[in-house]
Amino acid sequence: MWVKVCGMTTAAAVEAALALRLDAIGFVFAPSVRQVEPARAAALAAPARGRVSCVAVTLHPTQAQVDEILRVFRPDALQTDIEDLERLQLPQSLARLPVVRAGRTPPVLPPRVLFEGQRSGTGTRADWDAAQAVSCQTQLILAGGLDAQNVAQAIGTVHPFGVDVSSGVEAQPGLKSAEKMAEFAAAARAASLGVE
Repeated sequence: MWVKVCGMTTAAAVEAALALRLDAIGFVFAPSVRQVEPARAAALAAPARGRVSCVAVTLHPTQAQVDEILRVFRPDALQTDIEDLERLQLPQSLARLPVVRAGRTPPVLPPRVLFEGQRSGTGTRADWDAAQAVSCQTQLILAGGLDAQNVAQAIGTVHPFGVDVSSGVEAQPGLKSAEKMAEFAAAARAASLGVE
């Protein structure tokens, strides 16, 4: 089970993610309590380079914003709504993580998508039935309202390629809890053994 924790804001959170051997960590550049500037994200991500995928998380960014993120932060992947990717100029070498939202699934899906609720970072659960339908067509990473208590049910329902959590592993908005991160990763990995 591919596991990503989004919204890194502290060195301790990055350290916890590395200790858990997560697959990816996200740095938010969209308006949010978790928003970081590219230079701050680059500093936080330094120990993670080559050990975990560092994802730049955006929402309807301008080309100038993306250019700065690419230049200063140097992400391994860019996460943004699938519609945004059609108008952005991106290097071929940059991995893309298109966000698909319930009720707005395009007719042709890329090889991997992140399925999210209508608004990111709110802790609102995504539509698992809609996600399950999409997961039959592509590698789906499920996000939206997940935590250690419901991730097993989500995996059993949706059968995703991976899961992505942010607010569900926080001690307070914008501040990750190493303990909650560990509980979430353990629950997701244990549940995936029953569905893979």
